[in-house]
Amino acid sequence: MLLDQIQQELAQAQKNRDQTRVDTLRFLLGAIFNFQIEKGKDYVATDADVLSVVAKQVKTHKESIEMFTQAKRTDLVERESAQLAILQSYLPAQMSEEDIRSKIKDLKTQNQTADFPTLMKLAMGELRGKADGAIIAQITKEVLVASD
Repeated sequence: MLLDQIQQELAQAQKNRDQTRVDTLRFLLGAIFNFQIEKGKDYVATDADVLSVVAKQVKTHKESIEMFTQAKRTDLVERESAQLAILQSYLPAQMSEEDIRSKIKDLKTQNQTADFPTLMKLAMGELRGKADGAIIAQITKEVLVASD
């Protein structure tokens, strides 16, 4: 399981005295355990749950990097970027924009009358975890405009 892998990598990072990795993985494990608590006393997070938590952490770090860049805090940008790279290593490989566009066009072909919310829901169902939601939304809009 992915949760076990993260816990093992935390132990290894502690042995290696890799403080950035230790801090990142501790924070991630805390978020995962909070998720489990929200779900119920005996709930054990699945790999899909863990990936969902990792994706939320990645989004948060990207937003932080953007804000720190605007504030010209390069020290914080570097720290957040290092943590972001660690978190992204747990996510599946992201699809290219061409692959996303192809998949959304296929979905549009299969659902000729689909409007944006409907097509977006279908696309997110197919591409969740494989592509960023903002990119999916942008390409979905482009496909709909091109088909009109």
